[in-house]
Amino acid sequence: MVSSLTALPKPKSSDVNKISVGSSPVVTMAFPAKKLLTSSFFGFTLLVALIAVFLKYNSRQKLFTAEELASYNGTDDSLPILLGILGSVFDVTKGKSHYGAGGGYNHFAGRDASRAFVSGNFIGDGLTDSLRGLSSTEVHSVVGWRDFYFRSYKFVGRIVGRYYDSQGNPTKYLKGVEAKAARGAQLLEKQKIMEAKQPSCNSRWSQDEGGEVWCEDGYPRLVQRPLEIALTGKMSKRCACYNEDQLGQPGLEVYEGCDYLAKRCRV
Repeated sequence: MVSSLTALPKPKSSDVNKISVGSSPVVTMAFPAKKLLTSSFFGFTLLVALIAVFLKYNSRQKLFTAEELASYNGTDDSLPILLGILGSVFDVTKGKSHYGAGGGYNHFAGRDASRAFVSGNFIGDGLTDSLRGLSSTEVHSVVGWRDFYFRSYKFVGRIVGRYYDSQGNPTKYLKGVEAKAARGAQLLEKQKIMEAKQPSCNSRWSQDEGGEVWCEDGYPRLVQRPLEIALTGKMSKRCACYNEDQLGQPGLEVYEGCDYLAKRCRV
């Protein structure tokens, strides 16, 4: 009897698998193994890459309002403790003893208090993200603190407001801050070179005896740092050692209670 089925084309040798059953070979159809493996590997690689991009984008673009961030101030044990600086948000829960309720740094939790990192004002208007009026070296210091948190804690998102827009993109204000910080870094490097020419005093301090400065060669004097470099408070001045023939220079200050040619002074 003749079959009414149309004959199938003979498969190529590369498209078949041969299995022997006893002495009779049985031929079965199969996809090309090399093509199947290549296709599967490419599909898996593409899927992994897409997932990685999604997770990275989702993590980087998590946005907070100031009101939302305030909930993460360490008073609710069911929530992580978050801290903002220059619009970037970090999870500082692992430092709960410092940032949690009652901790010494709790005033930074649940808000962006960028200015307080250099002003030392931890109450009221001092806890603000505005850096208006700060010197370039102070702004550089704030950026340094932000870099510290990137190295030490988990970055979890950004705050919509002064430093990032509603899409999570940097604002002109943030770009201005970073440019000012770069100028501050240049000034500090310049000051470092200048101060190396005039050696600093030796110093020590103890709770029982207080502080002391002294010079092996020369005499200790307080000298004002340039205004564009000076930081707030006592850091606006430094102790340097001057030879006797230099002591007549303007701007040199003898420590209170210290003799004019004393090599050691109590502070």
